[in-house]
Amino acid sequence: MDMEGAKNNKKKIPGMVYILFSFIPWITYWILCGMESNFGLIIPLFISFILVIPQIYKRDFNIMDVFSLAYFIVANLGFFIFKTQVFIEKSGFLGYIALFFMSALSLLIKQPYTLQVSKRDYPPIYWKDRFFILINNIITLFWTIIYGLNATIYLIFSMPLTVIFSNLLIVVGVLFSIVFPLKAPSFFTLKEFKKYDWRIGLNTERQKGNNEYDVIIIGSGIGGLTCGALLSKRGYKVLLLEQHYLVGGYCSSLRRNGFIFNTGVEDVSGLWEKGPITYLLRELKLNKEELFVRNKTKFIFKGNEIEVNNLEELINSISTLFPDEKENINAFFEEAKEAYAECYKDTTYGTPLPAEIIVKVFGGGALLDYPKNNPHFYDWMNKSFKQKLDEFFENNDLKTLLSGLLGYLGTTPDKTVASSALTATVSYFLYGGFFPKGGAQNFADALKKFILDNKGTILLNHKVDEILVNNGAVEGVRVSDEIFKAPIVVANANAKTTFLELIKENTLPKEFIEYIKGLKMSPSVFMVFLGVDMDLSEYPTLIHHLDEGFGIVINSNADRNLAPKGKASVTLLTSANYYEFKEKEKQEYSKMKEDFAKKLIEKAEKVIPNLSKKIIVQDAATPKTFKSYTSMPEGAIYSFDQSIEVKRPFFKTPIKGLYLASASTFPGGGIEAVVISGMICANDICNWRFRFQ
Repeated sequence: MDMEGAKNNKKKIPGMVYILFSFIPWITYWILCGMESNFGLIIPLFISFILVIPQIYKRDFNIMDVFSLAYFIVANLGFFIFKTQVFIEKSGFLGYIALFFMSALSLLIKQPYTLQVSKRDYPPIYWKDRFFILINNIITLFWTIIYGLNATIYLIFSMPLTVIFSNLLIVVGVLFSIVFPLKAPSFFTLKEFKKYDWRIGLNTERQKGNNEYDVIIIGSGIGGLTCGALLSKRGYKVLLLEQHYLVGGYCSSLRRNGFIFNTGVEDVSGLWEKGPITYLLRELKLNKEELFVRNKTKFIFKGNEIEVNNLEELINSISTLFPDEKENINAFFEEAKEAYAECYKDTTYGTPLPAEIIVKVFGGGALLDYPKNNPHFYDWMNKSFKQKLDEFFENNDLKTLLSGLLGYLGTTPDKTVASSALTATVSYFLYGGFFPKGGAQNFADALKKFILDNKGTILLNHKVDEILVNNGAVEGVRVSDEIFKAPIVVANANAKTTFLELIKENTLPKEFIEYIKGLKMSPSVFMVFLGVDMDLSEYPTLIHHLDEGFGIVINSNADRNLAPKGKASVTLLTSANYYEFKEKEKQEYSKMKEDFAKKLIEKAEKVIPNLSKKIIVQDAATPKTFKSYTSMPEGAIYSFDQSIEVKRPFFKTPIKGLYLASASTFPGGGIEAVVISGMICANDICNWRFRFQ
């Protein structure tokens, strides 16, 4: 928050007290005119003028005060110049009808008059918030109705009923103006979510029959494994069903003639001191150093090679390239660090939480205070990444460079919420990314082992054909002809697969089905796996070639055991469109795959000379490959599109007992993100009883 703004805010009269001051001219007007005193026009004019004087000085005008001054100027002119008694005789009706039009006009010009009053009670970070503006629109509308009703009362009734009824309505308006802003954020946040916020009471001590479990998890991606690991530790009888012969989903590895390659995971965030994966590993008593190693990273941009192994090195490198932006670069990363720290400030449950869970777990007050307590992060939440970059920088090349990791989101700066860019890309600049030691499969297998060690059951080569639903609640799942029962099912599969293929359509609301069908998938990738007879240890693990739009991952530089001695395991990757490959016949598909690989190798050879001549092992994966192995629609790497326009479904669904724990739900794609989804799901199943240390 702007500290000067905060100081000024403290000096101001509270909003509801101030609005009483704004009513003083009118109260004086109605009382004195009721006594048929000529001072009923002069004194309110004088008071209105006194109220507006400091506003003229500060150039910060209150609509009601300015309107009041204008009304009493007209009233005095009417009485003293034109000798009309109407402003005294009909003071009640004319006063309230004037306020009615003032209030209605402020709504029409999209400047609700209570907004200026409310700003006195809230720091500037709130002022452009959609809930703050919506709440003030509603409060102003409420007052508009009150003014209209009071004007009607003065037309219909006579003293003393006019005074009694009008004052009663004013009291109602004041109470509403005080209480509604405190309750409204929670109400609007939970309005949709509460339809899904069912509760399943589980008795983990009850003896279960054959094929009967507390929780069944469909799919063994990291979100599902995370959820299963936490639940098994907490005493739940867990069954995890996986269609593939390996666990891990995208977080898995393949082996070719002594070379090990990851199928998509090479740079993992969330492993700093307060990172969600750090909390998960600590909770499960798994050793971070045995599972992850810090990456060394390089960007190639405009022909320049930029090392980003730590924040200081990055700032120095880009400040050298953009000397005119040096101060702005420092300011940008300073604010980014503050915003990032605020996002992860409360790690009671090991992760940042969506608004609906903040209300559910910590109460409406926590949501109301969130902008005030987290001003930097809240600012990032309400802007696009492009807007944030534009705030700090003039140089477009610098903006492009700092957007270089948006491939991890599959979005563009103008379509990316700044807070998503902060947590999913800028965080790599702040705290680095990590490579899964032993390969991505090692991390997935560590979670698998934990589940099995804690009496959980994992069945591979078990593709779920149907989620069984009865009277709007899950009963279990069907795998071929075998039935597995549980009151809770966690879908680690994509939401489209879950709702459109595994559940009978007539069990879900039609509008929900249409919403799921309309969700746009994220981009996919084309990957080439190369085992080469080269020592590439002089290169960093990750090379992002922004000029050519591809990446190089030298897996064996992160872990020497991923390639035979003296050789290297290399992965090349670039974005790809699923439909380019889907429509091809088998022979044409193979040719296209071969051509894509050849072109990508040619590009990489400009960075690593003679690469093509030293290839021992070569394989490739297309979006079609990823769809085949993971059942992810379109082979999307982040599930749904992660741009501003797309709203992911809640982690709880319209079907009682059915959860989502995957990239389909909050907070989105990426290993850290799906770990968060798995932790949130497990915590909700446990009714938020367990806190992280």
